Amino acid sequence: MGLTLSILLGPIFIALTQSSIEKGYKAGLSVGLGIWVSDLLFIVLTYEFVHRITHIINGEYFQLSMGILGGIVLISFGLYSIFSKLKEFSADEIKGVKGYLGHFTKGFLINTINPFTFIFWISVISTYVLARNTTGWNSIAFLGSILVVIIITDSLKVLLAQLLRKKLTSTHMLWINRIAGIALTIFGILLIVWSI
Repeated sequence: MGLTLSILLGPIFIALTQSSIEKGYKAGLSVGLGIWVSDLLFIVLTYEFVHRITHIINGEYFQLSMGILGGIVLISFGLYSIFSKLKEFSADEIKGVKGYLGHFTKGFLINTINPFTFIFWISVISTYVLARNTTGWNSIAFLGSILVVIIITDSLKVLLAQLLRKKLTSTHMLWINRIAGIALTIFGILLIVWSI
């Protein structure tokens, strides 16, 4: 289950690999950390409140507002990637807390605002944990194993992107940013359309 979620080629995958290629593996892991913290919060909140929020989640306005908000965030990141000027590409890593915090925030926001992440964790917890009356350590082990698989596969994506990075020029990076930006923008538009 975690493997399926982490392999999907969506906005989260694009943000993770783009940051890794553009700024190095530490930046990619910072994006990943934002994603993983967001997933952990989803697990905890969903597990605790799934009974209370089911009627809200199934409501038309919730899905509409999450879809529109998520779409706007993805389109914003996408347009920024398309139109931002690429600084001279070098093998330098990002430095300082501000750079890592920015990448962490990017991963956290893209994952948190993505309604598919929310739907995934609601589905897992309501179908596999609550419906089967799994409690205590069994549910922690089950949900934890999904999160560990996501962390491992995301880390592998970052490392693979780092290997690609050594073979890239500034022109390659410009096109990677533009393609990633176009993909994020398309995902954002589709998310809004599907929500309406």
